Amino acid sequence: MEEDFLVKTPSGLYCKYGNFYIDAILPVENVLITHAHGDHARPHNQNIYCTTPTKNIMELRFKKNAGKIFNEIKYHQEFKMGEVLISFLPAGHILGSAMIKMTFNSSIYLFTGDYKLQEDATCESIEFCKADVLITETTFANPDTKHPNPSDEIEKLNKIESNILLGVYGLGKAQRITQLINKICPQKNIQLHYSIYPIHQLYENKGYHLGNYQHYDRKLMKTSKTNQVYLVPPLTFNAYHKAIGVVKIFASGWDNLQKGNDEKLYISDHVDWDDIIETIKKVSPKKVWTIHGDGKHLKSYFSNNLEVKIL
Repeated sequence: MEEDFLVKTPSGLYCKYGNFYIDAILPVENVLITHAHGDHARPHNQNIYCTTPTKNIMELRFKKNAGKIFNEIKYHQEFKMGEVLISFLPAGHILGSAMIKMTFNSSIYLFTGDYKLQEDATCESIEFCKADVLITETTFANPDTKHPNPSDEIEKLNKIESNILLGVYGLGKAQRITQLINKICPQKNIQLHYSIYPIHQLYENKGYHLGNYQHYDRKLMKTSKTNQVYLVPPLTFNAYHKAIGVVKIFASGWDNLQKGNDEKLYISDHVDWDDIIETIKKVSPKKVWTIHGDGKHLKSYFSNNLEVKIL
């Protein structure tokens, strides 16, 4: 195992043994992209390696600036960059999200990207592999953080007859919420912000049927006083902070995004503490490296029997 297999640079995490970056922050020559969220997939890179859905979403969002050359990688397909053998595994985060399995000098490194263990009918289920080094995101790596069952959270909406202004992230969360509402609250009519609708259509084209939804209808929201659910991205949600006649809710795992709303809806597309511990058990790594969050709790928890390094 090489301690410098992945190093932080101004452009992002870099592997010199394969001459590639992972989820580069700045435009680079070679980049592996785990999924299409904007903090991981950025425009203007030269050679991009990602799943086909990630490519499709990037092209939808960035148009001609998405990147120069896309190398579409199927799950489990092996390819080599420099001295590193690489393959993608489903991460369970959003449509097309991938964990990256990398083999170098007989050691296996598993880079999770963003991932979740909870069931989600709108993306591929997570798949694990054994690895010598697990490089895990730690967004919610706190023993006090426990994500509730998403179905139980959505059930709360059945107790609300008034129209709902529901803040969601447009990619992944919006599609998951739409599918869950259709399943658990079939009496609700889902209306979509104009920026979210095309992503729903992309999901449908990939074979993920989300149920009923429509474009936002301002007249319908005003004349129908009950059971309308308007899904909007964060900026729009914040702009409507003085809106009347609607129940304001934001779907997130973050406590701070629940404050000031009319109801709390804890639905996250990331692993919580118990999920990370379960992942470590399944992967059985000799070392754990942490990114995207705070790894201090994991470092303390495993201080006697597993090396944890915060990248």
